[in-house]
Amino acid sequence: MSDEQPRAAIRGAARPVHRPRRARGPATGAAVLAATAVLVTGCGGGEPGAGKAAAADGGGGGKLPEATTYTTLNDLPADTAPAAAMDGTVVHPTETAPVSSQPGAPAVAELPASQLKGDTWVPVVETRPGWRRVLLPSRPNGVTGWIPDSGLKVARSSHVIKVDVSDRKLTLLNSGRKEGTWSVAVGAPKTPTPTGRTFVLASLAPSKPTYSPLILPVGAHSETLDTFGGGPGTVAFHGWPSASVFGKAITHGCVRVPPDALKRLAKAPLGTPVLVTA
Repeated sequence: MSDEQPRAAIRGAARPVHRPRRARGPATGAAVLAATAVLVTGCGGGEPGAGKAAAADGGGGGKLPEATTYTTLNDLPADTAPAAAMDGTVVHPTETAPVSSQPGAPAVAELPASQLKGDTWVPVVETRPGWRRVLLPSRPNGVTGWIPDSGLKVARSSHVIKVDVSDRKLTLLNSGRKEGTWSVAVGAPKTPTPTGRTFVLASLAPSKPTYSPLILPVGAHSETLDTFGGGPGTVAFHGWPSASVFGKAITHGCVRVPPDALKRLAKAPLGTPVLVTA
């Protein structure tokens, strides 16, 4: 286990935090724009796409499925405390990590070191000697798995993002202090924003944004849509060009936020806990 981590100086933070990595590399703009269009549920107007999102319950040819936003992992335990607070501990596998249903059990999946053009950071919900139980970004929502403590970078996010679906409010906390509360748009009755614990999975900046300069996918999916626009129905935080949507339940599951909220959310490290309540 390593305690090394990228650090960012954030005013008011009690402890150093790791910095989220944006998409990089050749043809970044085109790649990120494509990823954004495919991955995020409810971000645009129009109707949900038909068909099923890509899924994996066991992989082919003996290869274990990867724990990503594209996969379904039915052989792993569900989150047993979906409304509980997390302590902010987040981990990043420096190489692909085996994922087991319990400590010491055979691996049934793998957690890749990177996904969505950035490093994989996931929050820890339970610790045992030599093992960490983490939230995973796959379906079903709240799926967890145990990964070995070795080969992990460990950090702590001082941020917590809370979304109250009933009040249609988002609150950002940093080291226990409220940085802001905003009126937001949440999922419509037929396509609700899923509740429970999740986390900030990635930070995507479209090269030619149409409705938001930044999209922050989380480790949760629509409970009513198998796919949107051909992608896996990943829920995200993002902006919206019209302020008239805020305070309403009108999205396909995503949370649309005002510009100031988006700027502040962008400072939260990858892996930051998100708690969505009804």
